[in-house]
Amino acid sequence: MTSGIGWYVHHQGAGHLQRARAVAAALPRPCTLIGTLAAFDAGAIARPGLDVLDLPDDRPLGGSEFDGLEFDGRDGEAGRPEAFHYAPLNHPGVRARMARIADWAARTDPALIVVDVSVEVALLARLLSVPTLVVRLAGTRTDRPHLEAFRSATRLLAPFPEALDGAGVPDWVRAKTHYAGFLAAPAQAAAAAGDDILVVFGRGGAGGDLADLAAAARAVPDRPWHVLGPVSGSGDLPSNLHLHGWVGDVEARVARAALLVGGGGDGLVALAAGQAKRFLCLPEERAYGEQTEKAEALQRRGAAIVHHGWPAAEAWPGLIRAGLALDPSIIGGLYRPSAIPDCAATIEALVREIGRG
Repeated sequence: MTSGIGWYVHHQGAGHLQRARAVAAALPRPCTLIGTLAAFDAGAIARPGLDVLDLPDDRPLGGSEFDGLEFDGRDGEAGRPEAFHYAPLNHPGVRARMARIADWAARTDPALIVVDVSVEVALLARLLSVPTLVVRLAGTRTDRPHLEAFRSATRLLAPFPEALDGAGVPDWVRAKTHYAGFLAAPAQAAAAAGDDILVVFGRGGAGGDLADLAAAARAVPDRPWHVLGPVSGSGDLPSNLHLHGWVGDVEARVARAALLVGGGGDGLVALAAGQAKRFLCLPEERAYGEQTEKAEALQRRGAAIVHHGWPAAEAWPGLIRAGLALDPSIIGGLYRPSAIPDCAATIEALVREIGRG
C-alpha cells in the first residue's frame, strides 16, 4: 500500500489551503489535509483523493471560535520554552489538536508531513518520528523557534522564487530550501486589459475601508475602480467605484485589469506574476515582516510599485501613473508555469529519498 502524506495548513488567510489543494492534486499518492478547517467553505476543501483531519481551534480563549480574533501567534507565557511560539497552558483546544495529530500519525504511518506553517506542529512531527517538509514563508525568521523548526525538518519549502528571498537568511537555511516558486492557480489565457483599477482584499487581513476607497476613486475619476473582498463602513459611493465582495472569478478579473492593487500576500503576488499584471503593492503589517520584505524585493526588481499603508487621496494619481508605467514582463518573469507539478515531483522524490516510496 502506498504511504500517504499529511499536509498541515494554518488557518490565517486562504493561501495555505490553496497551496495544499493545488499541490496535493498533482501528487501520485494520497494526501490528508490537516488543520482547523471549519472556518472554510466545505466546497473549498473537498477534492477527490484529499482526506481531511479537522482540528479543534487553538486560538486564545475568550472569544467566539471564528470571530476574527487577531493575535501574533505568541502565547505571552513568561515561562514558555524558547523553541516554541505558541504553547499556552490549560488550553483544551491545543491539547486535543496535538492528540488528534498524534493519533492520526500512529494509525496511518505517513511518509511525510508538509507543515504550512507551525513551529509546534513541525516539532511534534519530529517527536512522532515523522519526516517533515516545513514551509518557510518570506520575512526575517531567524528567531530561535523558527530556526529549531527548520533544523528539525528533512527539507524546507519556500512558496516563492529565490529572487524574492531575504538577505538575512542563514546560508544553511538557504541550502536546505527548495524554492518552489508561486504555488497558485495557473495563469489565465491572455486577455485584453481594460481601464479598470482592481483592488483585492484577502481573507487574512482587515479588509477595505469604504471611505478610503471612495476617496481613492474620486482622486482618479477617469478610471473605473472594482473592489473584491471585504469592505467595512458606509457612505456614498462615487459612480466609478464598484464593490463586489467575494467572487468566484478572481483570476479572470485580474486578467482584465489595467492595474492590480493589494497587499503582499503570497496569493495576490502569485496572481500578479501569473498574469504578468502591473501591480501596486500595499503590504500589510505581518509578523516577521512577511509582506513588507517581499514587497521591497519586488520593488528592487522593478516588478511593482510599493506604498506602505493606505495612500492619502492626493497620492493616488501619482501612484496610479507609476503603476501603469511598469513593465509587466518583469513581474511576469517571476512566474514559472510548472511550479505546481515540479513541487509535487520534488515531494515525491523526497519521500523516495527517505525510503518511503
